Amino acid sequence: MPTPDDRGTFSASPTGAATEVAPVLHFEAVVVPHRSLSPRGLAIVLGCLGLASLTITTMFWMLGAWPIAGFNGGEMLVAAALLRSHVRSRRAREVLLLTDENLRILRFDEDGGRQERQLPAAWLAVIVEERPGCVPALFLASHGRREEVARMLGEAEKRDLAGALKAALHRMRHPVFDNPQLT
Repeated sequence: MPTPDDRGTFSASPTGAATEVAPVLHFEAVVVPHRSLSPRGLAIVLGCLGLASLTITTMFWMLGAWPIAGFNGGEMLVAAALLRSHVRSRRAREVLLLTDENLRILRFDEDGGRQERQLPAAWLAVIVEERPGCVPALFLASHGRREEVARMLGEAEKRDLAGALKAALHRMRHPVFDNPQLT
């Protein structure tokens, strides 16, 4: 019969085979960029911009300023590319998972790529670093390693996330036992 290690990560099944116990999840946060423009909204905005551009270009063409058409067309292409890039970045996200062992930071980019970082949870510190004139930075530090998280959030959201993560760390490090036999 297998013996659990000091963390109790293995248990014995009724057949005597070792099975791994899933780690306890103390905190989970999904950080996504604020993007209010859907693909349908993109089509509507581009249609309105195209109509306005066509109206202005036609007006200038009739006044004899036909070179405006080329410049206006180029501006429309740039605007369309930037708006498409904006809508595509909605797929980017960051997931923070806190267990007894570590804090996992999963980053997904708009192309589906994935990066994973892990910081030991035992000495994890949540640091909100003030930057004059800018949104503060949120860092997670442990054993000399620092990771900036939630870059896409605003000031209030970063402070809320920092507070929630600090509270989860406190609950993990100071569990409350409500068993009356233990008091």
